[in-house]
Amino acid sequence: MQFIATNIPDVIIIEPKAFTDARGYFMESYKKTEFEKHIGIVDWIQDNESKSTKGVLRGLHLQTGEFAQAKLVRVVSGKVFDVAVDVRKGSPTYGEYVGIELSAENQRQIFIPRGFAHGFLVLSDECIFQYKVDNVYSKKSEAGFHYQSFGIKWPEIDVNVLVSEKDAVLEKI
Repeated sequence: MQFIATNIPDVIIIEPKAFTDARGYFMESYKKTEFEKHIGIVDWIQDNESKSTKGVLRGLHLQTGEFAQAKLVRVVSGKVFDVAVDVRKGSPTYGEYVGIELSAENQRQIFIPRGFAHGFLVLSDECIFQYKVDNVYSKKSEAGFHYQSFGIKWPEIDVNVLVSEKDAVLEKI
């Protein structure tokens, strides 16, 4: 497993090593000892999965306060452009983002610490997206920003972008 620094400290790209042969591949998508060595101790408590079609944009979401969440995200099938935005008040990188293509093919993952808004745009016909979180969801602690905030340069695609009604009315920064 390779841990790659990004332009924002604490947001880390993880490239698992896949062993391939005629049958397919095998990889460790998460190994506690390696993760703790490179990132630190995170107590993952839940795995989530979503399925979306091309053009779906989910985000930018986060949980705040006592329900803030760190995430470890990856794509099992398909391809997305994934974004983590630093929204920690007082942070020297406030408003900056990391944008990366995650796909079943490249097998990359990204660790997103607490205090970051997260979103992704589906680039393939269909996508299965998985992520671990270190805290429970709380509706009262739900927050978000409009996807057109923070100067994010989303890839151009050949279909209309589809967002939820809730995401369409989020505040633009």
